[in-house]
Amino acid sequence: MIAHGHTVRLAISWLTMFLVGTELFVVSPLLPLISADFQSSPALTGLSVAIFALTYMISAPLFGKLADRIGRRRVLIGCLCAFAAANLLTAASGNLPCLLAARLLAGAVAAGVSPSVYALVAGIAPLHRSATWLAVVVSGLLVSLAIGAPIGGMAGAAVGWPSVFLALAAASLALAWFNAQIWPRDSTGNNDAAPTGGLSVLAFAPRLGPMVAWSTALYGMYTYLGVGLASSGHSAGQIAEVIAFYGGGAIIGVLIGGRASDILGAQSASGLSLAGLGACFLLLRYALNEGVMIDFAIGLVSAVAQTFFPAQQSSLANDFPERRATVLAWNSSALFLGISLGSLIGGQVVAVGGFATNLTISALIAAGGWAVHRVLVSGP
Repeated sequence: MIAHGHTVRLAISWLTMFLVGTELFVVSPLLPLISADFQSSPALTGLSVAIFALTYMISAPLFGKLADRIGRRRVLIGCLCAFAAANLLTAASGNLPCLLAARLLAGAVAAGVSPSVYALVAGIAPLHRSATWLAVVVSGLLVSLAIGAPIGGMAGAAVGWPSVFLALAAASLALAWFNAQIWPRDSTGNNDAAPTGGLSVLAFAPRLGPMVAWSTALYGMYTYLGVGLASSGHSAGQIAEVIAFYGGGAIIGVLIGGRASDILGAQSASGLSLAGLGACFLLLRYALNEGVMIDFAIGLVSAVAQTFFPAQQSSLANDFPERRATVLAWNSSALFLGISLGSLIGGQVVAVGGFATNLTISALIAAGGWAVHRVLVSGP
C-alpha cells in the first residue's frame, strides 16, 4: 500500500514527465503551422527537433552529475523554471534562428528534469517495487505521445502555435512549485545528494550497450512506420489507427514491464524484452506482407519493447544508489543516441531495401542487444 505522500509524489512526477513528453512531441503536429509562419521548409523547421534531441543527449550526463552533487530536488526545480523560460522564448520566436536557439535551451534543461525525477522516485520506492514505480512515471511520457501532442496540435490550429508553448511555460512553473512542495529539502533520508566521491563512466558504460541497441532497433522501425504503411497501401486513417495501437501497446507494455521486473528481476525482464522484440519485428513483417492482424502485430511490438525500459532504469538505479541521477542521465543519453542511430540506419535501409528489410535489420539489432545483455549478465 502506497503512503499518501508517495501517491502525491508519483502523481506529480507523472505529470512532470507528461509535460516534458508533450513539449517534445507537440512540435511534430505544429510543424506545418510554424513552417508557414516562418516561410521555411518543414525540413528546416524540423531541425528544431534534432537540436532538442542532440542537446538533451549532451546535457543529460552533466545535469545528472550536478544533481548528485548539489541535490536532485534543486536541479529539478531549477531546470523546470528554465524549461518555462525556454517555452516562453519559443512562443516569442519571430524567426527560425530564434526558434532553434529556444529549442536548444529547451533540450538542454529538459535533460536535467527527467533524470532528476527518475532518481527521486527510485529513492523513495520500496526495493521490490522500484521498477513498478518507475514504470508509472515513464508512462507519463507515453501518454503524452497519445494524448498531449494531439491536443496541443489541435490547440495550435485553433488559437495559434505560440499559445501552446505559452501554456507549456505556465505548466512548467506550476510543476516547479508542486515539486518544491512534495520533495523534502532534507536529503539525508531521500538520497537527494550523493557523496562527493567520483564514479567512473567505465563502471557502468557497458550496461548502456543494450539501451543503445534497444532504442536503435525500436526507433529505426517507428520513425519510418508511416512510410512503410503508406507504401503498403494504407490510408491516412488506417495509419492513424495503427499508430493508436502502437501507443496503447506502449502504455500497457511499460506498466507490465515494471511489474515483471519486480517479480522476475530486472535482468531477466530486460533479456526477455530484447529477445521478444526481435521476434515481434519479424512477426510484424509477416503481418504486413500478408495484410493480416497488422494492428495486433504493431501493438505487440510496442508492448514487448516497452517492457525493457523500466527494467533497465530500475537495474541501474538499484545498482548505483548513490549516483542514481548520474547513471540515469547517461541512460537517457544512450536512449537519444539510439534514436539518432535508428533514424540514420533506418533511413538508409528503407531507401535501399524498403520497410520490410528495415524490420529485418531492426530484428538483428535487437538480437545484438540481447547478445550484449547475455554477456553482461554472465560476466564476472
